[in-house]
Amino acid sequence: MFSTKRAFAGVAIATGAALALAGCAGGEPAETAPTFDPNEKVTLDLAFWGNDVRADMYTKAIAAFNEEYPNITVNASFLGFPEFWEKRQIEAAGGDLPDVMQFDYSYLRQYSENGLLLDLGPYLGNIISTDGFSEQALSIGVVDDTTTALPVGTNAWAMFLNDQLLDTVGVDGYEGDGSWEDYSDWIADVTDAGGGSVWGASDWTGRIQNFELQLRAEGKNLFNDDSTPGFTEDDLSAFWEQGDALRAGASVPQQRLEEIYPKSGFGGGLAASELTWDNFGAGYLGDLGVEADALSVVAPPTAKEGSKDLYLKPSMLHAISASTEHPEAAATLVDFLLNSEEVGAAFGTNRGIPASSTQLAGVDLDPLSQKVYDYESAIADRLGDAPPVPVVGYGTLEEKFRVLGTEIGLGTTTVDDAVTQFFSEISTVLG
Repeated sequence: MFSTKRAFAGVAIATGAALALAGCAGGEPAETAPTFDPNEKVTLDLAFWGNDVRADMYTKAIAAFNEEYPNITVNASFLGFPEFWEKRQIEAAGGDLPDVMQFDYSYLRQYSENGLLLDLGPYLGNIISTDGFSEQALSIGVVDDTTTALPVGTNAWAMFLNDQLLDTVGVDGYEGDGSWEDYSDWIADVTDAGGGSVWGASDWTGRIQNFELQLRAEGKNLFNDDSTPGFTEDDLSAFWEQGDALRAGASVPQQRLEEIYPKSGFGGGLAASELTWDNFGAGYLGDLGVEADALSVVAPPTAKEGSKDLYLKPSMLHAISASTEHPEAAATLVDFLLNSEEVGAAFGTNRGIPASSTQLAGVDLDPLSQKVYDYESAIADRLGDAPPVPVVGYGTLEEKFRVLGTEIGLGTTTVDDAVTQFFSEISTVLG
């Protein structure tokens, strides 16, 4: 049953201290393998963010769940993304989180470290089947050696190519992999052929994920498990300086990008390639007004051949409140939402390519989703373990990195000044 809730006014966001106090609601892990009695009548609250379309999908999923578990009543509610987290913060402060929650990666460390999420370890391979998950996928929801969430769907860093645009300028598509220098040379070739109307790409040094990829190739993390940066000022300076030649004319001028914002250079039809998460493809199709056969998905460059620099990131996760009164029933619901073919059929790729191959079997992939799935399969040998769960405040740092990259492109700041500003931001955000 759905209790449809909308955005509400006057919401006060709970402080980190309040969350820490609420953390005492956490329970002790079970000493023996837990089991669920299907004859027990249980009511669970399920919360997710989304819209009416996603709500209809959950309605179908819960109906399928109740065919198998008629004694579990699921009360589901949804909000828009910002309002969803505002309400979770208030509930966390009062120790009253929903039993099962759709969860976002950027909040996982905050809630896990405050003891607000159930340790799923005792339920894995037991109530929650892990047969359909890769080791990389299972590692995504681990904080401080404890699994507190499991991915619903995954995506990976990728390169999108506009094949129609490349045909127009007469340049072959980038083949994927290769070095960052190779990619920059290819960008320059496309730009030369484009004659001032088409560019090879935007300046890729403006994205923190590309910096992270280069760090991972050298065995480093962007941020470590103790929330310290895994790089030096010299590392960051060297990275941004790689864009000097691009900003001299090879990449889309930053001023031109400002004119078409919020579309990107790729989405605006100016650039023939773009590095981003592989679930952005549907948005590109809408921006460009093209069909899936107009786009290709290939692997990004690498700073070190044979490195495990790529990784799977969750499109979203499912987690269980540590204060739930029905952990076994909640785990049963999570298992169904993650592994059921019926749920796969209901959602398709609305929540990303399913992380569980068991659920994927129920999904009818559209042409673009098939390309993304084939891409993720092709990079299997390049996938490493997921990095530490994002530090609290990662979103702020990611945005600061983007803004500084923009200012470098506009010429309103230098690389040296940008490095100083970014490390100052790190000190402010991470203390």
